Amino acid sequence: MKNGLLAFLFFLPAAIVLLVFFVYPIFLLVKDSFFTFDLYDPSKSEFVGMKHYIDAFTSERFLQSALNTVIFIVAAVGFEFIIGLILALLLSTGFKGSQLIRTLLLSPLMLAPLVSGLIWKFMLNDQFGIVNWGLYKMGVISDPHQILWLSDSKYSLLSTIIADIWLTTPFMMLIFLAGIQGIPKSLFESAQMDGSNKWQTFRYIIIPSLIPVATVALVIRIIDAARTFDIVWVLTQGGPGFSSEVLSTYMYKTLTRYGAVGESSAMAVIFIVLLLGLSSFFMTKMWSPSKKHA
Repeated sequence: MKNGLLAFLFFLPAAIVLLVFFVYPIFLLVKDSFFTFDLYDPSKSEFVGMKHYIDAFTSERFLQSALNTVIFIVAAVGFEFIIGLILALLLSTGFKGSQLIRTLLLSPLMLAPLVSGLIWKFMLNDQFGIVNWGLYKMGVISDPHQILWLSDSKYSLLSTIIADIWLTTPFMMLIFLAGIQGIPKSLFESAQMDGSNKWQTFRYIIIPSLIPVATVALVIRIIDAARTFDIVWVLTQGGPGFSSEVLSTYMYKTLTRYGAVGESSAMAVIFIVLLLGLSSFFMTKMWSPSKKHA
């Protein structure tokens, strides 16, 4: 009884915080999604049922924002995964100066996404940005003002993806590097004694050992990329037009600019359900090998 009471008392503060700052807001969000509100008189509300959900799924702008979000996630997380793995493999060799290079590569993680967005906004500026200037000097483009990174619908979403890759690739690199360093050295020694080359060691030792680590890293990054707001807002605010609009910026505009509380709440509920489903899928895949083994 005493141990149970003590455990309950230790759990109680966390439970209160969870109820107040998570469960209750989620409950209000779901409730608001079924109503239409009058902002001039918040006490007046009209129950509309599933109307906001139907409007969201039939809205061209919402579907375009969802598509942009998927493109953003696949492109950004995909490149971060590949580049992070390559950098981790290189740094794991422990060559001379690897610690200094690792520290320099981790420097973007020390910046807030808002600051990173401002940095890339200046770098991608078509008038004085260093990116266009560098491409011009290398002969890739014929005019230093040729590519309008932030004001051309063909490049606006790509600009946000590039900025996100620069910001969060170090995170993936750090996760993979920790996973590689956690592999028992006896496995590498056994593989070397058996005559395995570097490719065989990578394929049969490193990759299988990194699957749980990679799964967790992917879940974290996919959720983080899906709710990206700072970089997109600072660089393009979803424009020009809706070319770089993602779900987070569209929901923000729907609530703050148009005052549509019910519509934005319905989109947020859809967003949360999709993220929970995606996370559950990855976590199930991660734990299924261990269950089968058991």
